[in-house]
Amino acid sequence: MSNYLTNNEASGRATAKRRRKLWLASGVAGLTGVVSLAAVGVAGSAGAVGLNWNTAQVSKDGDQRGDEGRDWNNEKDKDRDKDRDKDRDKDRDKDKDRERGKEVPCDTDKLIQEITFANNKHGGVLELAKGCTYNLSRSQDGNGLPVITENITLKGEHTTISREATADYFRILNVGSGGHLTIKGLTIKGGQTLELFNGVQPAAVWAAYSDSEAIAAQVKAGVPLNQALTARQADPKAGLKAAPKVTPKATPGVVTPLVEEPDENDGAGILVQPGGTAEILESEVVLNQSGGNGGGVANFGTTKIWHSTVARNTAFFFGGGVFNAGVLKVEDSKIKDNTAIIGGGGIANGAAEIFTDDVNGGTVELKKSEISDNETLGFGGGLLDIEGNTTAYETKFVSNTAVLAGGGIAAAESQLNLHNVTVERNSTAGVGGGLAIAFDSAVTVEKSSIKDNTAGFFGGGVFNADSVLTLRDSEVVGNRAIGPFGVGGGIFNIFGEVNLSKTKVAHNFSTFAPGGVFSFFGEVNVDDKAAITANRPTNCLAIPGGTIENCFA
Repeated sequence: MSNYLTNNEASGRATAKRRRKLWLASGVAGLTGVVSLAAVGVAGSAGAVGLNWNTAQVSKDGDQRGDEGRDWNNEKDKDRDKDRDKDRDKDRDKDKDRERGKEVPCDTDKLIQEITFANNKHGGVLELAKGCTYNLSRSQDGNGLPVITENITLKGEHTTISREATADYFRILNVGSGGHLTIKGLTIKGGQTLELFNGVQPAAVWAAYSDSEAIAAQVKAGVPLNQALTARQADPKAGLKAAPKVTPKATPGVVTPLVEEPDENDGAGILVQPGGTAEILESEVVLNQSGGNGGGVANFGTTKIWHSTVARNTAFFFGGGVFNAGVLKVEDSKIKDNTAIIGGGGIANGAAEIFTDDVNGGTVELKKSEISDNETLGFGGGLLDIEGNTTAYETKFVSNTAVLAGGGIAAAESQLNLHNVTVERNSTAGVGGGLAIAFDSAVTVEKSSIKDNTAGFFGGGVFNADSVLTLRDSEVVGNRAIGPFGVGGGIFNIFGEVNLSKTKVAHNFSTFAPGGVFSFFGEVNVDDKAAITANRPTNCLAIPGGTIENCFA
């Protein structure tokens, strides 16, 4: 088999620059007009002339044709209809041919060749062989297949594209700027990008957003919780995000990118570069490993995942299943059994600063999906959002694990909206078994359930620090802070604001009081339709500086 040597306009190696992005989203609405021919001219045909159609009609030149004239017209109409049907059949055949596309035999070199031709011929649809595994053994610029630069569809049926186990490290697919990739009925498997030396500890990264680890360490050393928390009273954000962000000065003759750029190791399965678009339909992205962000998928452009599964992928930094710094939509899909070392075991919307500047999260929309059984040594077992905007509808976050914070979800400097969402049976050894919210985040939870989550230290259900959390028409039930110093089985609030509206906080448990809601130098507002009840050992505790309205201890 020969290697492919054609030129690809888009570079396969993504730049490692990290800069802030400027997102410009525009919606284009289609307009379809339907005109009923039956409604045109009906009144005219029913006039005096039309009433006597059965009688003999005299043509303009004096010929009397009667029924013969009508038959002649009918035959003419039939011929016209036949011609129209033929044209319609031809158009339909063309559409079918276009939809079927070019058949690609079960040959890796042929697949590479056809993608190259499609890039050079303004795109196309490639029908991959049913039941075939296209094993990639070589790469160009770190990519197993040519960079997608046109509108290309890869369709298969029980078809796999994988990296050969003994091959050098490379990702499977790379969508360049201006490229539009659609995959349907495929499995993308075994991509692997080279891991960098990882000398950073997840706790050091999380410390930029919350000092929960430092407080927990003091309590473990024997310092009373009240005393450990009071140390923060003078300056609640001391030591957090200490390094201010500096906008680089423009250099003459150098264009500064307006969007985030991927690192060369991001996206082991599929990388979508800025300006690129991908649709993953009825497919699987499995067993890929990224040395950077995005074990399965790294999106810096626009990506839709629909009726698909992203599973058993790994990232050395963020986003074991999916990493996003663009626009990401996940619908009717499963993100499960993925692992990230630093954060976002299932999905990471953005990345914290490690070796380079942080990467701002983009926009994520989750709908009717399941984020389950993902894990991280850091924060955000199911989902992590850093400086991004995430909205979830009718989605389940179940059985995810984080060592430090946010077994189900972690959010820092972000906007998070949950509607009809279940956050259930997630766990952390640290804080926020269900949700960990930190550093100027705004979180709204509506008609949702935060249930049966577990934390080793603070906030079995929710840990909220320096942020605003609103729960409306929801429940925080059956959560536990079960470690030897566990406090706030339901909600642990520190220097933040929690608003409970028509929400139940009940049957939560912690080792030390309160089992329900704890607040230190923050406020918990409870309306008259909310209830904090049946928590053990007590319902509420607001130590000096904290307030909890309408709650009986």
